[in-house]
Amino acid sequence: MKNFTSIHDIPNVEQLVQQAFDFKNNPLSQSEIGKGKTLGMVFFNPSLRTRMSTQKAAQNLGMNIISLNVNDGWQIEFEDEVIMNGNKAEHIKEAAAVISQFVNVLAVRSFPTLIDREKDYQDFILQKFIQYASVPILSLESAILHPLQSLADFLTIKENQKTKHPKVVLTWAPHPKVLPQVVANSFCEWMNFADVDLTITHPKGYELSPDFSKNATIEYNQNKAFKNADFVYAKNWSSFNYYGKILSQDESWKISSEKMALTNNGKFMHCLPVRRNVVVDDSVLDGPNSLVIEQANNRTFATQSVLFDLLKNKKNEL
Repeated sequence: MKNFTSIHDIPNVEQLVQQAFDFKNNPLSQSEIGKGKTLGMVFFNPSLRTRMSTQKAAQNLGMNIISLNVNDGWQIEFEDEVIMNGNKAEHIKEAAAVISQFVNVLAVRSFPTLIDREKDYQDFILQKFIQYASVPILSLESAILHPLQSLADFLTIKENQKTKHPKVVLTWAPHPKVLPQVVANSFCEWMNFADVDLTITHPKGYELSPDFSKNATIEYNQNKAFKNADFVYAKNWSSFNYYGKILSQDESWKISSEKMALTNNGKFMHCLPVRRNVVVDDSVLDGPNSLVIEQANNRTFATQSVLFDLLKNKKNEL
């Protein structure tokens, strides 16, 4: 694995997943592989779980960590052949090349504009880092995907499934802010690989890109979608077709105990942070079927498995 930006970068998904479970059972089993190595982390937007779980994963492998919040440093220009007479003092060509001299793996967390769909769905910022960096790139979230989150979700479902082919429901939920399709896209991508029955439920107008939702059942009736579900994954996203727009803030889509009662004693999932009593009621989030804390814990071992493969591959190249 040369970079990690999506499930498609992984040569053997099952092997990577088993490796993550092995790290969960013994986090320090490969603590020598990162000795003398440095992970660089570049953040274009805030982070709690991603930042801390990635740092913990790197430390478990013996790595040092250098972290940069872009908004605390020079503004970076990403366009080519531009006259840099504005407020951006550093070009990505130099920034990525220089950072590559300081680190062995470069982790980047970016965010979509939610204005220009074409540019966002090209993953413009992440691809520029891949183009100009000379070390492996690890996506901590991009304009269209959040692969480490979805790998952790995959682990969580495998740990908790009671049937061989569980029904998994991805449900839109209300939110006061405009949010991207990132988590939903990535979750669909991983569930397309998994042996599950995936249903996506949302109000009309919130259809995801067919590139990600094409293998799922689409159901506009949330109660019908929840029937006999083994897992319910709640997440808000803004419109793809009317890009970045909030078409509805329908409070009736909030996840309640009454809705969860329609499931097959279903487990509740959310990537966090979550707006309590807006996205989901306290009774569900604090209930015995909530997996949100376990999901967050699995972020460390998902990331550790990916980092291990990136380091191992880099070592084999030397």
